[in-house]
Amino acid sequence: MHKKSHWETVYTTKELSDVSWFQPHAVTSLKFINRLNCEKSAAIIDVGSGASTLVDDLLLNGHTNVSVLDLSGAALETAKKRIGVNAENVKWIEADITDVTLPKHQFDVWHDRAVFHFLTTPEERGAYIKNVLHAVKPNGHIIIATFAEDGPEKCSGLPIVRYSAESLQGEFGEHFVLKDQLHETHKTPFSTTQKFVFCHFVIKG
Repeated sequence: MHKKSHWETVYTTKELSDVSWFQPHAVTSLKFINRLNCEKSAAIIDVGSGASTLVDDLLLNGHTNVSVLDLSGAALETAKKRIGVNAENVKWIEADITDVTLPKHQFDVWHDRAVFHFLTTPEERGAYIKNVLHAVKPNGHIIIATFAEDGPEKCSGLPIVRYSAESLQGEFGEHFVLKDQLHETHKTPFSTTQKFVFCHFVIKG
């Protein structure tokens, strides 16, 4: 099945709380973003957001320049309806992060929880990293979370690639400086667990 079709099916047939990656609040992601002490006007993009509530909490925390990108239009519509009138204050982008043209040096913060690990070919990963370097400002921040080395081998029936902080650094390359890392055990709505690694990189200026 084409990957867009796969995710449209997921988000049109399941409730938000019925997917394994669901979080009532993206607590760890918010902690990483808050520690950056960015201006409230800083440009933040949540890549592969699905219907995540991260955007809700960013708006509640006063952030005024938030973009949300996902392959699934259904996921974005779910988030828009949940947010209500404040959805007008968000830039919504329905696109494949490996095949989209984003504005050059547009973003101060790039956030990705559980997208990069779905990129199983060198070509996909290369396209993703090229987009990061194009779209994020020099000295900008990348907060990325993938399944850890002891995490699941699949998600939503799809194969993934597991990482350590060191292997993520190796994948992203010399333009990225690893500033912080954190291991987290996510408890799914089905009372199973998923091991994640969160990494904070800065792009060399």
